[in-house]
Order: sequence, then C-alpha cells, then structure tokens
Amino acid sequence: MTEDALERIAAALERIAPAPLAAPDFDIAEALVWHTEPDRLEPVPQVNRVDLSLLVGIDRSRDTLLDNTARFAAGMAANNALLWGARGMGKSSVVKAVCAAVRAKGHDLKLVELQREDLPSVARLLNLLRASDKRFVLFCDDLSFSHDDQHYKSLKAVLDGGIEGRPENVLFYATSNRRHLMPRDMIENERSSAINPSEATEEKVSLSDRFGLWLGFHPCSQDEYLEMIDGYCAAYGVSIAPERLKAEAIEWQATRGARSGRVAWQYFTDLAGREGVSLG
Repeated sequence: MTEDALERIAAALERIAPAPLAAPDFDIAEALVWHTEPDRLEPVPQVNRVDLSLLVGIDRSRDTLLDNTARFAAGMAANNALLWGARGMGKSSVVKAVCAAVRAKGHDLKLVELQREDLPSVARLLNLLRASDKRFVLFCDDLSFSHDDQHYKSLKAVLDGGIEGRPENVLFYATSNRRHLMPRDMIENERSSAINPSEATEEKVSLSDRFGLWLGFHPCSQDEYLEMIDGYCAAYGVSIAPERLKAEAIEWQATRGARSGRVAWQYFTDLAGREGVSLG
C-alpha cells in the first residue's frame, strides 16, 4: 500500500472519529446525568428528592453518610459507600438528601448519576471529572450483577482507579438490595462448579469489600412507619385525626403486603390528594 493511500485512510478515519467530549459547564446545575452514544453530561434542572429531616428510621446510616460526604466536600479523606438492604427504605433518597444538605452548608458539591448499564464507559467519565476543580459524588442506583455480567469489572475503575488511582475529587456511592452485589445462587454455583472454589468467587464477592462504608437499611417497625407519615403530614400541612391516620396507614400497608419508607410515602401521597394538598 502506497504512502498516499495510507494518508487517505488516516484522513478518512479522522473524519468519522467522534470529536473529543468538551468539558461541560458544571456551574449550570447541582446534578448531572451521564449518558453515552454519544458521551455527554446532561444537567438536571431540579433534583427529585425529599428533605433530610423527613428520612426517619435510618438515623445511623443517614448521619454516617452525611459526615462522610461533608468531609469529602471540605477536601478531606472520605470513603466510597455501599448502601444495601431492604427495598423502599430510603437508600437512594438519603444520597440525594445528604448531597443537598452538604450543599446548603456552602460546599459546591455536584451529584453525577451513572446508570449500571453505562459502567463500561466510566473511565471516560472519570477523565472528564478529573479535569475539573469541582468535587463530585458519582452515584449508581440499584447496582447489582447477574450471571455472565462483566460490568462489575468496570466498577473497579471507580473503586480502585487502576494505575492512575481514583480521582481525588470523585467519591462513589451505590445502592443495592444485595450486600455482595451478586445473587446468592450465582455465588453458590461458582463454588460448586469451579476447580478452585475460593478463587472462583473471591473476585465477585470481594467487590463489595472495596467500599469503605457499608451502610445497612433494614425493614422498619410499625412505629417508625407511622412516624414517617406523621413527618410528611407536618411538613406539608396535612391535618388529620391521629386515630384515622393510624387506621388508614395500617390498612394501606396491609394491602401492600409491605411496610417501608416508600409505602409510607405512597400512602401519604394518596392522603394528600384526598385532602386537596399539592406536593409540588
């Protein structure tokens, strides 16, 4: 192949190659969502969240995450955090609420949401955040891995950072219903079929060990469930007789077959609608 032909091929490849991602203006929003194809960070005009004071029954996890985030925002050492446990108990809500509370104290902290499906692109995202003078909480909601899922290998770039190390201005928070991020039957299958069972499962099980903080969220008691609803009523100005509130709330959770912060909010949303109160 002639030199002229090689130059034409190189020029053609350069024309079809995607342009380098320009650094976004991080000052236009407090939260952004990472998308791929093409790579971009889209600002979130208004974050869907509740106030930190309304998160009841998770005091220890809430306060631990708040302290960790505040230290990070102030430029001190902090740990990546895995929030795991029962569904509907405020894992993702507390991440968003904590970031807002830290920002309210004067820290210019940014929340960046990353979908689990986009984990293979995380190295490109980290390079973009690394170049900024802002501080970021990188947030992945409902993180888990199934059979033959290789996305967990990309997660190590966030937790360990490879040869470059995790950017000093990025902290990673993830929520999951599973403590070890892998389904139990997948782990047991690896143990039973592998030549060396311990080596086969160590990489997958140890993934959660790379988080410095493990914060557990457990099912709430009936008193905590009712306390959550009382807090919502006080915050939004909904007035109702205590006896009626208790009876309706217990009946609501019985019909749902579950009791959690999410169920408490769903009942309160129904109650507010019936009482003519807007939650907007």
